[in-house]
Formats: sequence, C-alpha cells, structure tokens
Amino acid sequence: MNESNNQAICTMTYHIVERIVGWYEQTTNRTHHRIYLYADAVSTAKNIFKLEHVHDMSYKPFSGGSGLFYLHTNQGVFMFEIDVDPTHFIQMYKRIRE
Repeated sequence: MNESNNQAICTMTYHIVERIVGWYEQTTNRTHHRIYLYADAVSTAKNIFKLEHVHDMSYKPFSGGSGLFYLHTNQGVFMFEIDVDPTHFIQMYKRIRE
C-alpha cells in the first residue's frame, strides 16, 4: 500500500475456527481477526490484495445471524465467517471501485 493510503476506510471482524484433535479430546480454538478496506487494497490476517485484484464481494447469511463473507480475487475466492451484516463494507468497496 502507498504511504498516503494507509488509513483504513472500513473494517469488519471475522472468525477463524480451528479444531484440534488430541488423543483423548477435541478442542476448538476460535480467533477473531479484521478485514481492512483501504483506498488501494483489502487486507486480512494472512493476505493483502490490491484493489485491482479484487473482483467482487458477496455474503451468504445464516438463520442464526452469522454468515459467510466471500472475497472474490484473482487468486481465488476467500471465505470468512462473520457475525455482522457486511452491507456497509461492500458498499464502500463498490464506491471506491467506481
């Protein structure tokens, strides 16, 4: 990202659920991370995508209030479990892309 564009325009929290299976038990580790929308990129805990490499964003809600957020990029589709409505995040992305 450019030095002048390091201010996040919008953020959204997502969760990573990791199941760890031991000899006698199974534990679940749930960590919280953020997706950042910048003027020139989208950043997650593991990746940074230039905005020109992001093709689209979509959302599939579940009945319990959570859902899956999809980030469509030139490297494939990345899926994130979220508990908030991403409409504002997606609208801000579309506004920047115009």
